[in-house]
Amino acid sequence: MKYGYARVSTVAQDLTVQNRELKKEGCEVIFEEKFTGIKTDRPQFKRLLNDLQADDTLVVTKLDRLARNTKEGIEIIESLFEKSVKVHVLNVGLLENTTMGRFFLQTLLAVAEMERNLIVERTQEGKVLAKQREDFREGRPRKHTKQQVNHALKLLEIHTYKEVEDMTGINKRTLIRRKNELEAKQSQGTL
Repeated sequence: MKYGYARVSTVAQDLTVQNRELKKEGCEVIFEEKFTGIKTDRPQFKRLLNDLQADDTLVVTKLDRLARNTKEGIEIIESLFEKSVKVHVLNVGLLENTTMGRFFLQTLLAVAEMERNLIVERTQEGKVLAKQREDFREGRPRKHTKQQVNHALKLLEIHTYKEVEDMTGINKRTLIRRKNELEAKQSQGTL
């Protein structure tokens, strides 16, 4: 039997492309998961590994869908080879339990791990550069501009939080947070 495994790292990502490719390849059962590859506790993947029998084929679109580091990838695929399960990686081909097949597997997994590490390094370098900017703020960008918030805080002088929220669309929690930030800056003399 042909089993497919589709995985993306975040809930916001989409599995459609992977599923389409796995169906095109003739997978009868497809397990899908929105789970980071860094975590070893992937419930659907564990279920798939338990379901696989001798002479089954596991199909994935890319090798990094199975594992994010060389050691884990080798362990997973070797355990599949021990169960006489074939592993077909669509962008690579069929991985076989031969000396050349295992060499090819180790090389591919090492490259996948290196790519992932380079992405992490570049992200960290970008963060270091961003932190040097005067207006740097960690996290998600603010929804409202400084002018909008200042206007809403001015309105608070003669209106209730609920009224200001209705007029500006800025919720009470945000108004309280920004008001506290402004008061803290004023007391430190940084304004």
